[in-house]
Amino acid sequence: MPRIHFVDVTNRDTVQASRINLSKLQKTMVNFYLGQMGIHQSEFAFPFVKNEQNYARANLQLKAAGAFGDLILEGWCRAIVSDVAEAVSTGVRDVNVSMSTSDQMITYKFCGKLDREAVIKEMTAAVTYAKQQGVSTIGVNAEDASRTDLGYLVAFAQAAKDAGADRLRYCDTLGYETPVTIYRRTKVVAEQVEIPLELHCHNDLGMAVANSVAGARGAIDAGVDAYINTSVNGLGERAGQADLLSCILAIKFAREMDEYQIGDSLNLRISAKLANYVSYAFGVPIPSINPAWGRTPSPTRRASTPTER
Repeated sequence: MPRIHFVDVTNRDTVQASRINLSKLQKTMVNFYLGQMGIHQSEFAFPFVKNEQNYARANLQLKAAGAFGDLILEGWCRAIVSDVAEAVSTGVRDVNVSMSTSDQMITYKFCGKLDREAVIKEMTAAVTYAKQQGVSTIGVNAEDASRTDLGYLVAFAQAAKDAGADRLRYCDTLGYETPVTIYRRTKVVAEQVEIPLELHCHNDLGMAVANSVAGARGAIDAGVDAYINTSVNGLGERAGQADLLSCILAIKFAREMDEYQIGDSLNLRISAKLANYVSYAFGVPIPSINPAWGRTPSPTRRASTPTER
């Protein structure tokens, strides 16, 4: 039966959040803890950006030396041939290439420079080039997939698969989905294209974990593997992303999830170290109500009543 894997995006997407950042050493430590925990993949860098390339090369060397265990280090690129060329020059051999697919994005982001046909053409050129360069795994990101016409999304996914992509990333870029709608849409794409799906959900409406798990169920029920994009402690742009530990707990313990299996060999004893390190590195406390590592608030003095004033 297909399985669920985890792709953590703390080092790539979360650091795009306003007013928080990680040093290159701190990113390396996040990769170290992710590797110890048994996470499948870290989206660890923008390897086409000059100021990320020394860090990318160093982490790839650490990976080769065994510092990160079986953790795959994957780089994020725009779906542009020049981005992929810069990325592979660092030694990166696992990439995700990203392209906007909704009509809103095509109209207002590309401002007439690309239409639906050109979007697919640009994406397939980037995937084809990556394959030619010997890249091991290629994911194709459909940015704003949740607002993309479903028929066009299926065509985009099919073109990605035909070009050699290993999986499609379904991006709920605006946190727009519900568990019901994302299950239905991902199941359609997975059934019609037969390509493994990544779920990349933002938490604008407080449903990132629920949407990620529901989307994964849609993919599994359609017969393909699912890859949930997570961030440590749920941090990320705007209201955050799908919290790594919450997703794991939901799959392992929620009702009617027995038949959905995690494909990564996880060591949850490391999860506290990872959560606490990321909290320290970002300078963002773990909320007391966090399902995995929330702490009971320190006792405070009882508020005075009107008669005590």
